[in-house]
Amino acid sequence: MHGLLLVCGENTPDLPEIDGLPVHRLPTRPGKSDVDPLLSAEGAGHLVVLGTDGDLAAVVLRLLRKDKLATTTLGFVPADPASAVAEIWSLPTDPRRALHLALVGDVDPVPLIRDDVGGVLIGRGVIGPVRGVAYCDDDVALRGAARGITVEPDDAGAGLVVQVTKGSLFKRRITFNARAFQLGCLPLVPLADGVPYSRPMKRWTWYRHTEDLRLVRGLA
Repeated sequence: MHGLLLVCGENTPDLPEIDGLPVHRLPTRPGKSDVDPLLSAEGAGHLVVLGTDGDLAAVVLRLLRKDKLATTTLGFVPADPASAVAEIWSLPTDPRRALHLALVGDVDPVPLIRDDVGGVLIGRGVIGPVRGVAYCDDDVALRGAARGITVEPDDAGAGLVVQVTKGSLFKRRITFNARAFQLGCLPLVPLADGVPYSRPMKRWTWYRHTEDLRLVRGLA
């Protein structure tokens, strides 16, 4: 069995032992010193990440920085059954089924989303409540206040699907498909893959990267 299994964090489900599959235990949201030394190891062309959406994003960020997106296949075993990545890309959340798929399933390239402060978005981005002006490509998505904005990758459109929720008593949702989402607003903290940004921001951008993510999500 070729590949590397990266187990991120401590609260991870038990998995069956698989002969020939090296296991590397990493901290929550691993960084450069945790991931980069593994990217030159034998089997690093097929990585399987067991962890949260934030852990997966941290590993993908290192692949982006090391220019290894095009040469790395990525499987995902969600540690959280409520994983947005699993929901968006129809991945199993049962650990054994997810591991089997991650190891032998087909690669299906999906959009990789970046932001303008050096991060990536693999699953769901959340902003709000928010007051400001937002654009989806050239279309005005928001001018004023909204209860919230969610941004997700979308392989059926230009790369992003953006949902703006308005209304105080009755929710009204407006959906946009775009390659880029740009926001100027009163200071707020964006949430990407369940991880809040380190400080409040007055401007934020999510946009589709030029390379896709080689995610394993095909039928095993």
